[in-house]
Amino acid sequence: MKNRIRELRLAQNSMTQQTLADQVGVTRQTIVALEGGAYTPSLALALRIARAFDKTIEDIFWLEE
Repeated sequence: MKNRIRELRLAQNSMTQQTLADQVGVTRQTIVALEGGAYTPSLALALRIARAFDKTIEDIFWLEE
């Protein structure tokens, strides 16, 4: 699963991984894994991330073809 987390995070005044992690209730290492494509979020986490960026899940995550 691909995502735009890093792009969106940096577009928001260079938000740190730790700041995003704190907002969505996970560790910084989870954000690192998500951005690197090594981890697929649960639906609940995907919703919290989408809410943090005021986007839909589809705006942030998509399946690779």
